[in-house]
Amino acid sequence: MKNIDLHTHTTASDGTYSPSEVIELALQKQLAAVAITDHDTTSGIEEAIQASKGEDIEVIPGIEISSGYDNLEIHIVGLFINPKDEDLLSWLKELRIHRDERNFEMLEKLNELGVKLTLGELEETCGGGTITRAHFAALMMKKGYVNSTNEAFDRYIGSGCKAYVPRKLPSCQKSIEMIRSCGGIAVMAHPLLYKVSKATLHQIAAELKKYNLTGIEAYYSTHTPAETDYVIKLAQDIGLLLSGGSDFHGANKKGLELGTGYGRLAVPYEILDKLKGALQNG
Repeated sequence: MKNIDLHTHTTASDGTYSPSEVIELALQKQLAAVAITDHDTTSGIEEAIQASKGEDIEVIPGIEISSGYDNLEIHIVGLFINPKDEDLLSWLKELRIHRDERNFEMLEKLNELGVKLTLGELEETCGGGTITRAHFAALMMKKGYVNSTNEAFDRYIGSGCKAYVPRKLPSCQKSIEMIRSCGGIAVMAHPLLYKVSKATLHQIAAELKKYNLTGIEAYYSTHTPAETDYVIKLAQDIGLLLSGGSDFHGANKKGLELGTGYGRLAVPYEILDKLKGALQNG
């Protein structure tokens, strides 16, 4: 059976492939389905859908929303959303305003540290998409302030660094509510990246299920087979469905390929059937 990828990014946020290029690559890799899940925006979805017309591939409209849980940043992926829902678009506009305010603060801090970047340069770097820290890092490397994007995060813009500004995040509950209100289902993205204990992760996932979280990403690019098995067991214990994807960003995550991640990722189509069943059952 063919494989799928339910977590991808395009130039609409912080990926380096346009939506149509992501679809072209997915066809080359013979994926049966791909979800476009850009950060806090649905602007790349229509292009992806148009690129898939007449092709043997499903395009799932999605989104990834950075959300707050106590002092943690948890990412919630929405699948099967209506990308033109007016309430969703209005809410996303508010999130982007908060993101813009944060970007201005980070620019000021970097300039004070001698890292001279401008808003215009950032806008050119992101190519009209949502400006994220990945764009800061790419521009810093281009201008010679750092030797790699990882160095940019480690020295300047990572959590706790001198130019880091925390984001004003919606609660996980609110993000799930918005995803559900526009016809989608909510999935916890990359659960092992939050670096919490197993007990804490279980607690978070169980609480979010009460708020109508539907699934959790068991299949993810950085997961070992043992970690995948662990998340599958966690999902079974709590009653969540499985999801999975590469978190493809193109050149912004070097070595990470669409569909296969770092080489051992394989997300089976059967999990998409089960997610569709949950969608139909409300």
